[in-house]
Amino acid sequence: MGGREVNWQGKRVTVAGLGVSGIPAARVLHGLGAEVTVVNDGDDERARAQAAELEKLGVTVRLGDGATLPEATELVVTAPGWKPDKPLFLAAEAAGVEIWGDVELAWRLRGPGAAPWLAVTGTNGKTTTVRMLASILAAAGLRTAAVGNIGVSLLDAVTGEETYDVLAVELSSYQLHWAPSLRAHSGAVLNLAPDHLDWHGSMAAYAADKGRIYEGNSVACVYNVADPATEDLVRAADVEEGCRAIGFTLGTPGPSQLGVVDGILVDRAFVENRRERAQELAHVSDVNPPVPHNIANALAAAALARAYGVEPAAVRDGLRAFRPDPHRIERVAEVAGVTYIDDSKATNTHAAEASLAAYDPIVWIAGGLAKGATFDELVGASAKRLRGVVLIGKDRALIREALARHAPEVPVVDLDRTDTGAMSAAVREAARLAQPGDTVLMAPACASMDMFVNYNKRGEAFADAVHALAAEHA
Repeated sequence: MGGREVNWQGKRVTVAGLGVSGIPAARVLHGLGAEVTVVNDGDDERARAQAAELEKLGVTVRLGDGATLPEATELVVTAPGWKPDKPLFLAAEAAGVEIWGDVELAWRLRGPGAAPWLAVTGTNGKTTTVRMLASILAAAGLRTAAVGNIGVSLLDAVTGEETYDVLAVELSSYQLHWAPSLRAHSGAVLNLAPDHLDWHGSMAAYAADKGRIYEGNSVACVYNVADPATEDLVRAADVEEGCRAIGFTLGTPGPSQLGVVDGILVDRAFVENRRERAQELAHVSDVNPPVPHNIANALAAAALARAYGVEPAAVRDGLRAFRPDPHRIERVAEVAGVTYIDDSKATNTHAAEASLAAYDPIVWIAGGLAKGATFDELVGASAKRLRGVVLIGKDRALIREALARHAPEVPVVDLDRTDTGAMSAAVREAARLAQPGDTVLMAPACASMDMFVNYNKRGEAFADAVHALAAEHA
């Protein structure tokens, strides 16, 4: 089944899930003439309000019944988070009905001469890298947008009136799982670490879904030199003839790599005579903030932009113009000589380890919902940087036990509470442990939902507590 070439008139399509992807999919498909039925597990007040809006258009909505495949369904379009083993999908597969994600639908609905996609995935750093990439592309004078998991809806980008030269696309492992025909201009896997294994079933399955981003690439497959698993995915990919493997590294780059030399981001991939020459792109100081994992993000963004033909000056200008989203290694304040950093977005151990590697010495605020994670490797890698640790949240004991094994000399404050006011107490305990010149780093290595609606609310609570502390010292 194609996309634009499909006669959607009267085609019976089931959309699985209301929400940020399901609602646009239902609207677009209805607008194309399909007979759309939306099924949704939940039946709360919000779902009923969303259903009412869609029903006004003529879309059928079934709340509280996401397991049953509607009769005569010819195609299922699913929200990315729905697990592959749901009864709805098993029934579709048994009936020979195709299952597309919203990304697959968007890919199929692109018109003639549609903007190519520069696609980014990875366990951590996706959003920052895609937004850096969009900033670089815009600095080059290109009509672009950051889309996918962030920013503009992919469906809106490909079916709306606005036209683009190129799109910077963030893709999660869920989205890639449901996007079998996606073929990007160039793709990048930033890193791989265990995450969402309950959804994918195994690390191998998770990695394989990430690796789908390289399938059919035409110009460049960008990988992380420091993470050999990403290069393995390039090797396994079926790409167009002439597509190149391009590495990025925080060290001195080899041929066909981007890297760092004497504080300068350099390109030895998209230059003539790359065995002997390198092209300066930007200074490390142009990256905001210039911490190691963010420099790696900048190099990946630069590699994709260069693969598209962007000039070096636009890489520099785009990185200078970029401002990170809140709660991503965000400097909140300095109080009594101690710097307070909000990295609430560090919701897994891999992200927290990158954050902890950027500062020294640290008073670390950590804890929350572990999502099945273990913390020995994280604590072992970071122990020498820790001045002290303040633990909050439901699964803090797991971190406390790892600290006892790998950093027994580091003082630990275990706050036995999961109410939202615990963050204020955590900041005060961290301030007590810290010395002038230290960094208090809130990089929880855990999800937030035991105490907060999301990581944004957790970050806001941290910032509010720091600002209250600063006011007392003013």
